[in-house]
Amino acid sequence: MGHDHGHQRDLPPGMLEQLELAYAGVASFGHRPFLTEAEQLDTWKPDVAIVGAPFDIATTNRPGARFGPRAIRATAYEPGTYHMDLGLEIFDWLEVVDFGDAYCPHGQTEVSHNNIRERVHAIASRGIVPVILGGDHSITWPAATAVADYHGYGNVGIVHFDAHADTADEIEGNLASHGTPMRRLIESGAVPGSHFVQVGLRGYWPPQDTFEWMLEQKMTWHTMQEIWERGFKAVMADAVGEALAKADKLYVSVDIDVLDPAHAPGTGTPEPGGITSADLLRMVRQLCYEHDVAGVDIVEVAPAYDHAELTVNAAHRVAFEALAGMAARRRDAAEAEPGQPAKSYRDRGVTSPE
Repeated sequence: MGHDHGHQRDLPPGMLEQLELAYAGVASFGHRPFLTEAEQLDTWKPDVAIVGAPFDIATTNRPGARFGPRAIRATAYEPGTYHMDLGLEIFDWLEVVDFGDAYCPHGQTEVSHNNIRERVHAIASRGIVPVILGGDHSITWPAATAVADYHGYGNVGIVHFDAHADTADEIEGNLASHGTPMRRLIESGAVPGSHFVQVGLRGYWPPQDTFEWMLEQKMTWHTMQEIWERGFKAVMADAVGEALAKADKLYVSVDIDVLDPAHAPGTGTPEPGGITSADLLRMVRQLCYEHDVAGVDIVEVAPAYDHAELTVNAAHRVAFEALAGMAARRRDAAEAEPGQPAKSYRDRGVTSPE
C-alpha cells in the first residue's frame, strides 16, 4: 500500500493530458504534477518537490548549466517508475511534485541566489524534501542554507560527490563561484566542516593550502585514489557510516562531474578518472535509504556539451535513485513486502540491493 494523499492523486483531465506524453505538453520531472505557487504545496502535501535552479554565471570553464533543469525534465529517457532492484513502484510510496524553477535572471547572482533560497525554503519549511536541479554548483550555497534555515544550523550534514572540493575562498575575485559553496556554508555556520563527507575528489585542484584549511575544519574526504586502492564498496560503506555519524539530517549534493567524462561528458569542468554511473547511483540510493534526507541537489549538467543525452540521463537517474531510496525507506518502515525481482534476492539470501 502507498502513501495516501486522497483526492490530490486525482489530476484534472487537462493537467493529466499535459503530463502524459513524453514528447508533448509540460516538461515536468517524471511527468509529475506541476505546481507553481507555494500555497499549492499546502493543498497537495507532497513528500518531495522537484525544483530547478537555472543559474550558471558562477562557472569558471564552460557555461551552460542553466539549461540543465529543462534538459533533465524534457530530454531524459523516461524508463517507467517501477524499481526492479528494490521491488517497488516509487510513486506509490512517495508523493512527488514538480515545483517549477526559481527565478534566476541571467547575470544577477545575488537576486538569483536569494530566489533559490526562498523557493527551496518554501519547500523545506513545509516538511517537504527539496530535490534541486542545477545550475552550477554555486546554487548549493543558497539551497543548503535554506534547508539549514528550517532544520537548524549545525543539524544538517552534507555528502558531496564531486571531482573538486569546492572549498576555495574565492575564484577570480568571486566569493560566490561554483568552486566556493562549501566554504561559504562552513563560514556561515549553516553546515559545519565536521558535517561534510566528500567523495570522488581527483585531479589538480584545489592546492595544498586549501586542503590544510579543510583539515582544520575537520572535513572528511575520499579521493579517487583511495577508491582505486580500496574499492568502491569499501569506501561507500565508510562514507555512509560517516554520514550517519555527522548529523540528524542529510543533504546530498551531486556534481555530475564526479562521474568519469565517459559517463557524463556534458559538464563544464570534466575531469578524467572518475567513478562510474553504476557506482554513483547505488551510493545515492543507499544514502537516501539509510538516512533521514532533508535535501538533494544535482548540479553542473551542461547539455550543450552532452553526447546522446548521456549526462542528462545520468543526472535524471541520480534523482530517481534518490527518490527510490526514500520510497524504500517508507515501505520498509511499514513492513511491506518487496516485489519481484527484489523479493527473489532476499529469499535466496543475496545481499539486499539497498
